[in-house]
Amino acid sequence: MHITDSHAHLYSEQFRPDRLDALRRAQEAGVRTIVMPNIDHSSIDAMLELEAEAPETCFAMMGLHPCSVTRNFEQQLYEVETWLDRRPFAAVGEAGLDLHWDKSLLAEQQQALKIQLDLAKKHSLPIVLHTREAFAETVALVEAAQDGTLRGVFHCFSGTPEEAEQVIKLGFKLGIGGVATFKNGGADKVLPGIGLEHLLLETDCPYLAPVPHRGKRNEPAYLPLVLRRVASLLGRPEAEVAEATTRNAAALFNL
Repeated sequence: MHITDSHAHLYSEQFRPDRLDALRRAQEAGVRTIVMPNIDHSSIDAMLELEAEAPETCFAMMGLHPCSVTRNFEQQLYEVETWLDRRPFAAVGEAGLDLHWDKSLLAEQQQALKIQLDLAKKHSLPIVLHTREAFAETVALVEAAQDGTLRGVFHCFSGTPEEAEQVIKLGFKLGIGGVATFKNGGADKVLPGIGLEHLLLETDCPYLAPVPHRGKRNEPAYLPLVLRRVASLLGRPEAEVAEATTRNAAALFNL
């Protein structure tokens, strides 16, 4: 079975002791493709080094995470744009809005997201969106930028059925991760009404490990646990869900 992890920070410092072992465990678990979102200037080197070490498995994005947006974010976005002009990437990301920790930088986060939405359109790339306690604000900016060419994924989606419908109407995918396995994660209320063509699977490792590893370091080898939960909620065979979500990821990221 071939499974694609559409969002994994496998280059993270948390994997420094066993990064290649984690990659081997992923491949043994059937996770043959891993798409890696960038965070900011500090994560670029490690991400590209891992991509160079495993070019058939790991594919890099380029973007600026909303939690890395500061008052003077323009320099970091200049570096993002420079990299996008320099070589191919799977996507722009991860970008978005995050109001969980700090609401004082909303205006800067919004401007950074607008710029990255424009970069995605300029480079004909999908955009990977992080939205935490800012779904309505994120959707408003995507709607304003949508000209029929914008595509991407709302990663780590854990919203309502109505919010899922908004994402789909925008032409975006839903990234489903470990939260779907949580008792009160809400996936049981959303996924049964969603077609497979709208879904991607992800770990967001090292964060949000699925049950029974909740609270521990997440890794791509745990993605089959998410697959099992999604297949169960959809009433579909695991192999069918793996094939469909891998096909969706390949088409979206041009893998």
